[in-house]
Amino acid sequence: MSPSSHRRSLAALLAATLFSLSTCAAGAAEDAVVIPPPAVDEAAGPGTETAIFAGGCFWGVQGVFQHVKGVESAVSGYAGGDAKTAQYETVSTGSTGHAESVQVKFDPKQVSYGKLLQIFFSVAHNPTQLNFQGPDRGTQYRSALFVADPEQRKVAESYISQLDKAHVFSQPIVTKVSEATGFYPAEAYHQDFLTLNPTYPYIVYNDLPKIENLKSLFSADYRGKPVLVMKVKG
Repeated sequence: MSPSSHRRSLAALLAATLFSLSTCAAGAAEDAVVIPPPAVDEAAGPGTETAIFAGGCFWGVQGVFQHVKGVESAVSGYAGGDAKTAQYETVSTGSTGHAESVQVKFDPKQVSYGKLLQIFFSVAHNPTQLNFQGPDRGTQYRSALFVADPEQRKVAESYISQLDKAHVFSQPIVTKVSEATGFYPAEAYHQDFLTLNPTYPYIVYNDLPKIENLKSLFSADYRGKPVLVMKVKG
């Protein structure tokens, strides 16, 4: 990315933040919802598993999963569209089919896909909001799961049905489950954004409460030191 393009992108981020602050009161993050674990889950297999989650701005979703034990990496990026349109400024138009997403690689012997889904639906985002999360509007902020295989699909669809039948949310879950056809890492300045910018207004109001909710509701799964993209690459 050229310096001028980088500056334009940062300007867009600042504009989005100012919009957020003008439309949301302090403590704007969605409240966490206490939900039961999935009745159907994967059996722990060997090696590392990969899952892709989309739930609004990827800064907060990445930050949550980086604090989960058993997660080996959590990378912000784009899923649902073509490689040629997987750039922040293009995705932000809402016309590419992409959703801001986080690719999570995890050790299923330490944390199951079902547990990650429970955290995703409980503290990482609000799965009842269609094509928006909090102050962010557009299809790129939709709630979606991009599944790697039929087993992930079975667990995800079963869990969504379980939660809807239990009426744990005031509205139906709108999370779409689709096959993962590609994941494209976001620009470097988006990676580890929550950890690197803890005083950034958008992070303070919308995302840091998610980390506190994770620590409170999932204390056995929480780790204080996040697994960062910069360290994984290093």
